[in-house]
Amino acid sequence: MFNRAVSRLSRKRPPLEINDSDGNPSSSQQSLKGTSRWTASLENLLEDPEGVKRFREFLKKEFSEENVLFWLACEEFKKTQDKKQMQEKAKEIYMTFLSSKASSQVNVEGQSRLNETILEEPHPLMFQKLQDQIFNLMKYDSYSRFLKSDIFLKHKRAEEQEENSLEAQTVAKRASRIYNT
Repeated sequence: MFNRAVSRLSRKRPPLEINDSDGNPSSSQQSLKGTSRWTASLENLLEDPEGVKRFREFLKKEFSEENVLFWLACEEFKKTQDKKQMQEKAKEIYMTFLSSKASSQVNVEGQSRLNETILEEPHPLMFQKLQDQIFNLMKYDSYSRFLKSDIFLKHKRAEEQEENSLEAQTVAKRASRIYNT
């Protein structure tokens, strides 16, 4: 009997949705947006085009923008289906970020072991270890500095001011409905 009760309690139930007077989910029920999502994880930041833009801006000032550019290029490379296109993109990634003559060389262990012969038979995960190294470098180094940077803090303040302005408009609408009825 106890087991059945625990089983019933542990079943997943859809979360109770609380709506405001306009029928929209209350702010506590909405998912995190913008800078709030960015602070949750580097993954969230990299999923948001605006987050990537701001992070790149920050990395450019730190002279390490090549890290996020390499990571993004690898993500795009993984989506490539056509073999010829994959060879071209693999060579482009290698020449831009990994070769000793690369224009935007990233600092990864083992880059010397990755030579041009591997580019002849590319596969979607061929850069994965190197991409993971760069991700961890960003996650444990530049990401935490980004969250304390002027670029991030200014964007966060602007976002909060916009939210406050929208909230004030909503309160004004509600007040006018109350007094106009």
